[in-house]
Formats: sequence, C-alpha cells, structure tokens
Amino acid sequence: MPNTKSALKNLRKSEKRRLRNKAVKSMTKTYIKKFLKLLENGKTKEAQMFLSEVYKRVDMAASKGVFHKNKAARIKSRLAQKLNRVLSQAASA
Repeated sequence: MPNTKSALKNLRKSEKRRLRNKAVKSMTKTYIKKFLKLLENGKTKEAQMFLSEVYKRVDMAASKGVFHKNKAARIKSRLAQKLNRVLSQAASA
C-alpha cells in the first residue's frame, strides 16, 4: 500500500492506464485476427479493404502509447507482406 498521497494517486492513475491500454491492445489484436481470418478464407478483396481499418487501429494504439511507433510500423509491414504474398499466389495461379 502506498505511503503518501501522491503515491496513492499514481497508483490510481497507473491502474486506469493499464486498463485502457489493455482494452486498446485487445481491440487491435482482434482487428488483426479478423484480417488474418479473411486472408485464410481466401477473401482477398475484403482483406484489402479491411487492411486500412487495421492500419487505423494500429496507428491509434501507437499514438496512445500502447505500442511503440516502430512496433506499429512492423505490424503494418508484416500484414502488408502477408496480403501481397496471397495476392501474388493468386495472380500466378
């Protein structure tokens, strides 16, 4: 238990932030999973449209400090690579 008033306030603030960060991270992961599921099911058109929404969620998480900006860039890059691999396989087949 905190000894000072400021430590008690910091405890409350950090708990609020932890819960908010957890919610944002969970939402972002859900959008990523939905995108990957679209790719898995071969729905490339829907996946292409949905990718911009995923980018938006990842960028929002990075702007709120949930993810580091480089991690957000890495996530977006990997998702784009997966989409491009599926599209190139579909084009060559």
